[in-house]
Amino acid sequence: MEHFRNFCVIAHIDHGKSTLSDRLLEFTKTVNDRKMQAQTLDDMDLERERGITIKSHAIQLYYPHSDGVQYTFNLIDTPGHVDFSYEVSRSIAACEGALLLIDATQGIQAQTISNLYLAIEHDLEIIPVMNKIDMESAMVDEVAEQIIDLIGCRRDEILLASAKTGLGVPEIMAAIVDRIPPPKGDPKAPLQALIFDSVFNSFRGVIVYFRIMNGTIRKGDHVRFVNTGKEYEADEIGILQLSQIPAKELAAGNVGYIITGIKISKEIKVGDTITHVENPCDKAIQGFADVKPMVFAGIFPIENEDFEDLRDSLEKLQLNDASLVYEPESSAALGFGFRCGFLGMLHLEIIQERLSREFDQEVITTIPNVSYVAYMKKDPSQPHTINTPNDLPDVTLIDRIEEPYIEAQIITKPEYIGTIMTLCMEKRGVMTKQTYLTTERVELTFELPLAEIVFDFYDRLKSISRGYASFDYAPKDYRASDLVKLDILLNGDSVDALSALVHRDKAAAFGRQICKRLRELLPRQQFVIAIQAAIGAKIVARETISALRKDVTAKCYGGDITRKRKLLEKQKKGKKKMRQIGNVEVPQKAFLEVLKLTD
Repeated sequence: MEHFRNFCVIAHIDHGKSTLSDRLLEFTKTVNDRKMQAQTLDDMDLERERGITIKSHAIQLYYPHSDGVQYTFNLIDTPGHVDFSYEVSRSIAACEGALLLIDATQGIQAQTISNLYLAIEHDLEIIPVMNKIDMESAMVDEVAEQIIDLIGCRRDEILLASAKTGLGVPEIMAAIVDRIPPPKGDPKAPLQALIFDSVFNSFRGVIVYFRIMNGTIRKGDHVRFVNTGKEYEADEIGILQLSQIPAKELAAGNVGYIITGIKISKEIKVGDTITHVENPCDKAIQGFADVKPMVFAGIFPIENEDFEDLRDSLEKLQLNDASLVYEPESSAALGFGFRCGFLGMLHLEIIQERLSREFDQEVITTIPNVSYVAYMKKDPSQPHTINTPNDLPDVTLIDRIEEPYIEAQIITKPEYIGTIMTLCMEKRGVMTKQTYLTTERVELTFELPLAEIVFDFYDRLKSISRGYASFDYAPKDYRASDLVKLDILLNGDSVDALSALVHRDKAAAFGRQICKRLRELLPRQQFVIAIQAAIGAKIVARETISALRKDVTAKCYGGDITRKRKLLEKQKKGKKKMRQIGNVEVPQKAFLEVLKLTD
């Protein structure tokens, strides 16, 4: 165990984590030149296309140190986007140290601070690494001062590197050995291993990734998963490299995988403890905090008969992404589907894309919303959670509705403070703090309603600050708000999948936007279609799709005008009757398109 080092790489998005991981793989010759490619550890096409890490990836490296000893490194490369912070927290729990990567051209950004606090909470040894020092716009001295202010280290403790060229990699490897402590634990104690990730393989079942805190596991051992109480044989255990390498035994301090032939994904819970059946450990390891979804949306199959396939796909996806939460729900317009909870809009987008690519499931997503709490007049002490607009009780019975607020950290250049404050105030935000980190960097803290940042906030922030502002947030509390349910009516019938809970001040504008979009998307019928947005009985917006008109007078040539009028009157009565009994079907394509109005 003296020769083991477990560490992760943490940073803000696009600061070079995956590129640095590539250089570490090259330096230790873990991957040969033929297999080497950019973002080697990012094994999803989606990650390569977007240039972001979505999943944390564990891999074992071997490093011959200058003292003549070969050290074993377990490296976990983590995502940088705020929507995947749960991946980072799980990776941190499996490590003793972290490389804190900071871009020399951009300096410390919001997610850098957020991830650093996570690492400090778990008492990890932090090694600050300044990346991209070879670039012309690198601000080495300025960023070094920021790092010293942030973590209180000495100037000579900051490692300078360029992940692109490999500059500074030998120094990083030596620092990992010298500064990060070896794992603690007793290989002879009862087995105690923490599950930090899992993946579904269609041939071998569920493959579980774990970190051994105490004890030793051998191939063929009879093991128990403490929280679920299920018992299995360890058919195969091994270490994680680019492919899985089987091993006969793994001892305390190591990271590896176990295959037990589990086919039912519900039997695995990330954060669970693995122990032996014959000699169990006294208590389970403290797992991870239950994930709190921020954004909710309904996911429905395009064809109703695909419902069970969608359930299986979500189960398998949840294995690999423990922050996904879902439960069944039904809609009058869309049939049976699932109410899903996500950590943010990017998370929702990625899940939708993964369902399509990995499981061939094309789905419809309803308007995303956040979770509210309603207090009734009858029993004001008992809160009712509202995840969908249809959960909202009768407004006459409600005492008050509270919505979730977040504390947002925005780090930017001073010249953009005015436009950022305008944006946040437009989103009903209140500024609580303004701190100058340096003369060129200022940290703004706002309290904002979560519902206001769900859609276009991040994109607008990036555009008004020309990409210089970084954004991070954490849940704060619930506060009373004037919320209303906005219904969309087609010829007087409500379409439940398009209902939304919005703030009263913004309801009319939001309703007009949806009505306008529907008018463009719905096909014309033989009768007039009225598209309305309503708050209770009050109509706040309306668009009309005129009827298709058949030329009933085409066969009349010459003759008395009264003959034509008679035919037109007959047509008019027919259209009136058709409108009364005509049902407006919303095509699936229109659902998909109308829900993009917030992009």
